[in-house]
Amino acid sequence: MEWAGKTVLVLGLARSGLAVAKLLCGLGAVVTVSDAGAREKAEEAAVVLERLGVRCVFGSHPLDLLDGCDAIVKNPGIPYHLDIVREALLRSIPIITEVELAAAMTVAPMIGITGTNGKTTTTSLVGAMFAAADVDHVVAGNIGTPLCEVAPSAGTQTWLVTELSSFQLAGTVSFHPHIAALLNLTPAHLDYHGTMAEYRSAKLKLFANLEPGDVAILNADQPDVAGLAQEMRADAWWFSLQSSVRPGVYLSRQEELVFAPPDRPGVTVCLAALGDIRLRGRHNLANAAAASAIALAAGLPVRAVHAALTTFAGVEHRLEFVREVCGVKWFNDSKATNPVAAIQAISAFSEPLVLILGGLERGDDLSVLQPVLQEHVRCVICIGQSGDRMADMARAAGVPSVVRAETLAEAVQWAASHAGPGDAALLSPAAASWDMFTSYEERGRIFKAAVHML
Repeated sequence: MEWAGKTVLVLGLARSGLAVAKLLCGLGAVVTVSDAGAREKAEEAAVVLERLGVRCVFGSHPLDLLDGCDAIVKNPGIPYHLDIVREALLRSIPIITEVELAAAMTVAPMIGITGTNGKTTTTSLVGAMFAAADVDHVVAGNIGTPLCEVAPSAGTQTWLVTELSSFQLAGTVSFHPHIAALLNLTPAHLDYHGTMAEYRSAKLKLFANLEPGDVAILNADQPDVAGLAQEMRADAWWFSLQSSVRPGVYLSRQEELVFAPPDRPGVTVCLAALGDIRLRGRHNLANAAAASAIALAAGLPVRAVHAALTTFAGVEHRLEFVREVCGVKWFNDSKATNPVAAIQAISAFSEPLVLILGGLERGDDLSVLQPVLQEHVRCVICIGQSGDRMADMARAAGVPSVVRAETLAEAVQWAASHAGPGDAALLSPAAASWDMFTSYEERGRIFKAAVHML
């Protein structure tokens, strides 16, 4: 779309909304920003935008904002069943997300990374591989930095390494990364998408505009993901922990991550021995394989991939080691916002475990947690809206001690009283944070602060 002179409504004034509004102003659009929150929470951003001539509306999304509206750029977190969004759809007003706008504004080669779990770790690790290779790049998207802040100024020699959520992808039309990776696909965010089919459809928009010569990185260990190769025009690369693949990266029988290049039949190259990879947990080994495949598809040298694999220790709120207190090691995995993510984190431990579970009630099937709880979890402390159901599930799994706490700080105190030397204490909630906190990051920071107070 040519934006000059167009009337554009930006729904939601988070950091991405601010970046979108500023970019559209620079392109000559007539911009209105609407945010359901109070102005006091976004006063600084509102002042900046109003100085640029942007109209700012707070407290609600009145339908008359659609009058004369040419397009909407929607914050990814705003659901499509919101009244103003539904009305816009009825009026056939185009609705996109920030990613679609940013991608149209750049000439930079782009990597898109999505999946139910592991996006941030994989994206960060790919960024570390680019840094080790001394190749110009920017890490952006769902990971924190809005794409609109960096994409327009990125040149043809700067790679955009982009984490993408289903919320962001749902609002794309012509978005076209050069390398696109789908890490895994399990039920999640059904309160937003409505059905698994809709969630899957949003994720697959990552591949919608790929062409021959582009690369799709797929998880060979998930049949639903691997089968997508039949529908692709792009070249398929793979990663696997269960079998050898080519082209791609897999875990060999010698317990090494190896690269099978597309143009050298029968040749494999060792990237790193399993014992030398810093990330903890089998799920992170899959993330490491995926990141390696992405980096190698982008043309990075093996030495840079090896350097990152053997030095990158993870990111905040993902199996993050906090401290050791009285022989107990404490870990923050606040990013585990669904049962599958929590299962992966719990499975990374062999020592006796004291576990904090619970958060926003989304009606998830919690029974999938029972097998892993039965292995070596000695105590579960439950918090949040889903806390009662978590507690019932843990008791049904036969966990020796189950406690219900009202606050996260109280849960940390309970965990400290139940854990002994040689144990690990883990926050891996298996639920979103929004019942008690503004984000999983805030939840993780409060957890760490409580641990440091012990």
